[in-house]
Amino acid sequence: MKKNMGSADRIIRIILAIVFGVLYYQGIIPGTLGIVLFVLGIVFLLTSLVRFCPLYVPFGLRTSKKNE
Repeated sequence: MKKNMGSADRIIRIILAIVFGVLYYQGIIPGTLGIVLFVLGIVFLLTSLVRFCPLYVPFGLRTSKKNE
């Protein structure tokens, strides 16, 4: 697994994961949508920690620098 996520991408994903988690636990977004956003937040957090997004591979995307 080569790293394909840059710093800005990682920070944005971590912020979104925190926001989704807070919205779900506060009950602001309940039900199915809340669960979907919570799971998406977990995926965002995991991908930002390993610095690899599998969805970027088929599209040839890379937000990291070559030397990063």
